[in-house]
Amino acid sequence: MSTGDRSARAQAVLDEVTAAVRPLGLVVEDVAVTPAGKRRLVRVLLDHDLADLDDADTTSAVPPLSLDAVADATRAVSDALDASDVMGEQPYVLEVSSPGTDRPLTEPRHFRRNVGRLVEVRAGEQEVTGRLVAADADGFTVQPEQGEEQRFALPDVDRAKVQLEFNRSDADDEES
Repeated sequence: MSTGDRSARAQAVLDEVTAAVRPLGLVVEDVAVTPAGKRRLVRVLLDHDLADLDDADTTSAVPPLSLDAVADATRAVSDALDASDVMGEQPYVLEVSSPGTDRPLTEPRHFRRNVGRLVEVRAGEQEVTGRLVAADADGFTVQPEQGEEQRFALPDVDRAKVQLEFNRSDADDEES
């Protein structure tokens, strides 16, 4: 949801949440405030802040957000919202999570966070499934199971998403 589409309340919640999670090394991917009967539902999507990553390092894996980090963030967000008046008097339900694997990869940071994972990419008539091996501000590189690495510029990508892997073999297993 872009800032122009965001309600005043959602923007105020976004500001509070951003301030609450910044000290935890997290960034807000999205905030949604929706009616849910006599309450409101506040959904917050968080992920690691990549600001401390070396720009020259485009290939190291970024660990996923842990359950402990989500729990710590939930407490911080809840405390911040309870201490402010942005939610008013009406009760609300708070849901804090990381973006799921079904989220489309659209921003450079989305690709950077998923280096090492299997992705499916569509760019024009081309569809490629392979391992995301590098990502930077301009694009990313995928290594298909068969063939050469392929580089994609972000503006050329129509769709990209992470593919779930249930039986991924590690490089150590393959060398045995």
